[in-house]
Amino acid sequence: MEPWLSHPFDDDKLKEECGIFGAVNVQDAANFVALGLHALQHRGQEAGGIITYDDSRGFQSAHRFGLVRDNFTSAKLMETLPGSIGIGHVRYSTAGSKGATAIRDVQPFFGEFSMGGAAIAHNGNITNANAIRKELIERGSIFQSSSDSECIIHLMARSIQRTHAERLKDALRRCEGAFSVIAMTRTKLIGVRDKLGVRPLVLGRIGAEKEGGWVLASETCALDIIGADFVREIEPGEMVVIDKKGVVSSRPFERVSPRFCIFEQVYFSRPDSILGGRSVYETRRQIGVELAREAPVEADLVCPVPDSGTPAAIGYSQESGIPFAMGIIRNQYMGRTFIEPSEQIRNMGVRLKLNVNRALIAGKRVVLVDDSVVRGTTSQKIKEMILEAGAKEVHFRIASPPTTWPCFYGVDTPERSKLLAARMTEDEMRDFIGVDSLKFVSLDGLYRAAGAVEGRNPAQPQFCDACFSGEYPVAPSDMIEAGFELKATAAE
Repeated sequence: MEPWLSHPFDDDKLKEECGIFGAVNVQDAANFVALGLHALQHRGQEAGGIITYDDSRGFQSAHRFGLVRDNFTSAKLMETLPGSIGIGHVRYSTAGSKGATAIRDVQPFFGEFSMGGAAIAHNGNITNANAIRKELIERGSIFQSSSDSECIIHLMARSIQRTHAERLKDALRRCEGAFSVIAMTRTKLIGVRDKLGVRPLVLGRIGAEKEGGWVLASETCALDIIGADFVREIEPGEMVVIDKKGVVSSRPFERVSPRFCIFEQVYFSRPDSILGGRSVYETRRQIGVELAREAPVEADLVCPVPDSGTPAAIGYSQESGIPFAMGIIRNQYMGRTFIEPSEQIRNMGVRLKLNVNRALIAGKRVVLVDDSVVRGTTSQKIKEMILEAGAKEVHFRIASPPTTWPCFYGVDTPERSKLLAARMTEDEMRDFIGVDSLKFVSLDGLYRAAGAVEGRNPAQPQFCDACFSGEYPVAPSDMIEAGFELKATAAE
């Protein structure tokens, strides 16, 4: 996707890699998949794809750049995807090339095996993919994409196991990092999470218990849009194989303490989803409560940086007693830039996406609540807009700890040198952004908001918080090979 086609406001945010969805034993499965992907669009806006199977036409696929609504609402296209089983994927690339020439990188991927075809959709990042790819190429494999996910298909092809599920187990045992995978054969839907459960995957049910269909999805909000009932989360290290007879569960990986990505709670997941038995909205509201306790300030208004800062701002307001107000309004209808991206338009940046409610802000001491600070450039621009609207003071409160380390588990993170918090102290960041005060929620506070009453246990963290702590639960082998220094050896 060309930079000018993205939302200027979102360019300074961490990006999730993708969302995945699958359905089996439902009429016109492609329609269910398209709706599910639409609900997961926040997890990837670059491209999407759907693969289905029909007895008379075999496997059929469609891969497109852009949004689900712009591609998979055409009756003509959807008619080319018949069948009662299908999987889909929405993408924001972290591994693989970007741009109009990279349609080959758009998932799901398909492979033809001795026992029949199979397709996979992967959310996460395989941290030893480069080493696997090099080994496979030396042994004769020919890769069609630059995606780490294609390694899974090639590893399945080289397995000697007799079923797709067993071959998938074989393949994923070779993979390090984070993976939630949905695979499909002619008759079966397969779901699997890595042993740490870094990325989410949930199971849902459509219709009557005996005749109804089954659904796998990245988040529960994708079940809601199709009227499916939430059954449970796929557990870390679990594989489920689903067909007309029902669900069969197995444990192909060793049991370890799970490390679910805590940033899913902060930003990536939709607030109307349920993760780990907890409402994402409520966790974000509680982060605001923790922020108000840890970083109080005298002010007249608490305003969110929309939309992801809204629940935390509500919590901050409720705990502090400072009135909540929508001091910044987000243009909900901005999609692709509607005019040529001249330098003048590019310089408008955030103003294309956000506008300040001047009548509300003028003369006020304002607390702005945002979900994170990455490079800090957007925070600067928002501060300037607030001051231009006549604010007396501007205080930033951030609903996550400082992002000081890159993520290698399926999140598009800048190099460490480009992360503001990796280069500056909190006071230096405050001066760089140009606000009266800047405070982040503590890691303990974030853990408490996410349900860990005692905060973070340094000896055994409950979540993957590597982007804040620098403690990677799985060593990023490829990056280390390329020269990345872990916290223990990095020059601070």
